[in-house]
Amino acid sequence: MSIRKIITAENPTLRMKAKKVHRFDASIQKLIDDLFETMHAANGAGLAAPQVDLSLRVFVAEYEDRRVAMVNPEIIKAEGEVLGSEGCLSIPGYYGDNIRRAHSVIVKGQDAHGKNIRVRAEGWFARILQHEIDHLDGILFLDRLDRPEDLREVTAEEEAELEQEAVIE
Repeated sequence: MSIRKIITAENPTLRMKAKKVHRFDASIQKLIDDLFETMHAANGAGLAAPQVDLSLRVFVAEYEDRRVAMVNPEIIKAEGEVLGSEGCLSIPGYYGDNIRRAHSVIVKGQDAHGKNIRVRAEGWFARILQHEIDHLDGILFLDRLDRPEDLREVTAEEEAELEQEAVIE
């Protein structure tokens, strides 16, 4: 496993629709392992392959006792609407408030070996999954802001405090 460099918002890879994975080999498992290690090193709750400059439909997410790695994910059901705050490892030093997300989702996809999986999530874990799937479609949380004043700059100290309250993926 290795820690990969997380790219930031000005990199065009973050604005591209990621490519579907068709070949499930050792490289996919290695990517997933690296994504988890990179996410942990950056104190994140999720990380998508485009964030390490790879245009592949792969992400990892972890929150409390839930941990998932998904390949070719797709939201098949979304219910309820909630507003919440989000940060992003690719947009350091900024948080978005009042970002609309579904309260609960069902996501289907594949595991590292190509086996079909489904994940049901609600609350913060559902928000993390939606945020990561957005990355696979070239969407950043900035695109989901309704008002410019909902984007705020935060200091490193504030960011550390917010990590305890909000989702940083």
